[in-house]
Amino acid sequence: MSFAPFDVVVVPFPYADRLAEKRRPAIVVSTPAMHARHKLVWLVMVTSASNPRWACDIDVTDLKMAALPAPSRVRPAKIATADVARVIRRIGRLSAKDARALKEKLRELIVI
Repeated sequence: MSFAPFDVVVVPFPYADRLAEKRRPAIVVSTPAMHARHKLVWLVMVTSASNPRWACDIDVTDLKMAALPAPSRVRPAKIATADVARVIRRIGRLSAKDARALKEKLRELIVI
């Protein structure tokens, strides 16, 4: 399976504070070259907009394009690495506006 940056996928996303995971949507933030070369994908968590807001959160403005069923936020502080084979399916894609917002926030959070 091949993914592009800003695809919305369903994956068992790990909890940060315990040895467990939950099937949820996530945003791909790695390149197809990384997927092909290392069989890994970097993912950013998607959470419900009803959860308390973090300063780095980005509201998803185009739920239809992202194929998210309820108001949601991207939480770039929660990034995970998964084996490509663990991705269950691609469901949508962030809009260009939401992808730009995520790119800007990732630049603030990651030293490159």
